[in-house]
Amino acid sequence: MKITVYLGSSEGNDPSLKKAVKELGAWIGESGSTLVYGGSKNGLMGEIAKSVLDAGGKVIGVEAQLFFDEDLQYEGLTELVVAKNIPERKTRMIELGDAFIAFPGGTGTLEEISEVISMVSLKQLDAPCIIYNLNGYYNALKALLEHMIEKGLSSEEKLQGIFFADSLERIKEILNKDPEIPRNE
Repeated sequence: MKITVYLGSSEGNDPSLKKAVKELGAWIGESGSTLVYGGSKNGLMGEIAKSVLDAGGKVIGVEAQLFFDEDLQYEGLTELVVAKNIPERKTRMIELGDAFIAFPGGTGTLEEISEVISMVSLKQLDAPCIIYNLNGYYNALKALLEHMIEKGLSSEEKLQGIFFADSLERIKEILNKDPEIPRNE
């Protein structure tokens, strides 16, 4: 399985993020899955790549030319795809993924997972979309999606395949079990 993970190129100021991203990366590598991510050596992005590789896994980095030109790519990736720009990078990361995880991140992470949420909602993408709600990081996003349903602008049916997970164990359950698992458990 190729798991696309969206996350920040900085570490943030919460030490639990670094610990959790290393655990996620180790599990991806040990499970025989391949990580697809933004290709950077910096921050949480660099940590997940290192963790997957250290666990014997494969890592495909998809980096936009502008970041490649700044020499921000992680050395030693299994494969590096250089996209001409950010939109092409996003498209390639979606094309390569069998499952998608949004780890806590910044505006880029939000933008990338929003595209996946939209594609899953419109049935243009048949893959699990997991929002890693570590320490309640994405509580506001979860509330917004529920608010959209309350206001009749979305529906439970449209959000099938979109899951909020508060732990790595929950992510494992979602990816290893029936896709009909309720998204809000």
